[in-house]
Amino acid sequence: MAALQNRNGSYRVFFEFQRKQRVFTIGRVGEDEATAKAAQIDYLLLRLKQNLIELPAGVGIVEFMKNDGKIPLTTETLPDREVLTLRAFRDRYLDTHRPSLEARTVDGIELHFKHLLRVLGEGFPIPELRLANLQEYADARAKAKGHSGKRLSPATIKKEIISLRTAWNWGEKMGFVSGRFPNDGLRYPKGEEKPVFQTRQQIERQIAAGRLTQHQKLELWHALYLQTPEIEEALEVVRQNANHPWIYAMACTAAHTGARRSELIRMRTWDVDFSAKIITVREKKRVRGKLSTRRVPLTPFLEKVLSAYLKDHPGGEALFCHAEEVERSKKRSPTTGHQGDRRRPGTVNGRRATVRDRQLPAVSDLTEDEAHDHLKRSLKGSKWAVIKGWHVWRHGFIGACASKGVDQRFIDEWVGHQSEAMRRRYRHLYPDVQADALKSVFS
Repeated sequence: MAALQNRNGSYRVFFEFQRKQRVFTIGRVGEDEATAKAAQIDYLLLRLKQNLIELPAGVGIVEFMKNDGKIPLTTETLPDREVLTLRAFRDRYLDTHRPSLEARTVDGIELHFKHLLRVLGEGFPIPELRLANLQEYADARAKAKGHSGKRLSPATIKKEIISLRTAWNWGEKMGFVSGRFPNDGLRYPKGEEKPVFQTRQQIERQIAAGRLTQHQKLELWHALYLQTPEIEEALEVVRQNANHPWIYAMACTAAHTGARRSELIRMRTWDVDFSAKIITVREKKRVRGKLSTRRVPLTPFLEKVLSAYLKDHPGGEALFCHAEEVERSKKRSPTTGHQGDRRRPGTVNGRRATVRDRQLPAVSDLTEDEAHDHLKRSLKGSKWAVIKGWHVWRHGFIGACASKGVDQRFIDEWVGHQSEAMRRRYRHLYPDVQADALKSVFS
């Protein structure tokens, strides 16, 4: 293994190659960067031993290690070639992966790279990325403020670094960069743990106690999960207030399958098998590079709801879809051609001159924004307006199954969980069930 020696603030690294000890000076760098360099040398030595890379002819092992496993070129022999910038690296990565990734995932990657480009610079030479650059980025982002006005959470910064690391690993295989991603030793600021999933009563008691900021209250409501009677009550509110038939049917499907919003939007009419009493959920996240599926038993309640909904289905392949004019929809409003404030004429006749009837598109899939907007509209004005989105049905489904003692393997199969960390995040038994369980121990 490579060893470090600190001599008056200047680091030297020792390593063994072909049974001989080699040494070279790194210089006056931070301890983290020196440690990362030693780790990189160990990695390159391992790849040489496994015959995954070769020492170029005429290049000494010390020079090879000094140059991060690249062929050292003098200024006289250095060819004229374009340096791969961070912006160009991002574009190549997204062009390759965009067709195979979910639109929401691509949006997240683009947002992460937007911050990386802003802090590191669009012209930053990506092959020269070092731990010091990543630490400067993490430190700069830690001082930024999020939507709530609070400091950006370490979890958000980590997600941005992970996006860059994933792109780096792809770039290493493509030959754009070399060596391991230099994040060994990267330090993040301390963050606060997200609130655990809680019932409405638990959240209301904390809010009533006072001294919570608006952001803290919002975080608590994001951690809401519904118990079985509450699921039924909230679904009834949706049924009574929904402006379109698909809203109630889609909410019931979410509550009785645990499917995510994107998975609900991807469902097709033939995914509902009334004979076998199953519903197929189309996935994009569980199997890398494949559009996988999972199957969930069709409950009697959901079977009744979907059977009635499909009798008047507007047509097309999508299970949940619009087929008529939709209020405030950019693609299904009755008219188009309305001008913005800057170009809007001052007279009524002038404003009417640009407006024309819209030719509505054929029946098609919903957008995620449409699904979110109409769920909120259906709950508006009720006690369940605190629900923040479609994921609350998933929380409730998993909690209901766990509270009834359903085998964890069944729950994993129905909702697509893969890791113990994901199971711990969602495994929230009802408080009274937990209390009864503990009482049985000490009764």
